[in-house]
Amino acid sequence: MKRGSLKRWAALLKGELLTVFYAARDPEAPWLARLVAIAVAAYALSPIDLIPDFIPVLGLLDDLILVPLGFWLVLRLMPPAVIARARQRAAQQRGRLPRNLKVAAAIVALWVLLLVLVVVWLVGRTGGASAGAV
Repeated sequence: MKRGSLKRWAALLKGELLTVFYAARDPEAPWLARLVAIAVAAYALSPIDLIPDFIPVLGLLDDLILVPLGFWLVLRLMPPAVIARARQRAAQQRGRLPRNLKVAAAIVALWVLLLVLVVVWLVGRTGGASAGAV
């Protein structure tokens, strides 16, 4: 892929991110579509990835597959009128994401909760195995 086309693709994804963001906030959006849109936007904006970027190939693969797949799902679940309004608002922003500290705090809290749950699960698995060995 040429550098120019990669930049265009990145700009398109950024525009779709804004569209998903505004579609999730639309009062006419169905609740399931809203939940999916919030999850996709949170994952796309989160500095923490499911597969860390430093892992060769796989690290970038989640961004190249999961994020566009999430955008596609949101666009399929949302009513066309909601998407049209969201695209119009996104175009007015000219690629600038609004800053929202509450959303940022919610994303961080979600990742911390997930980390705590994984640690509790791991401790439960290893704690049970070592207790049986004593």
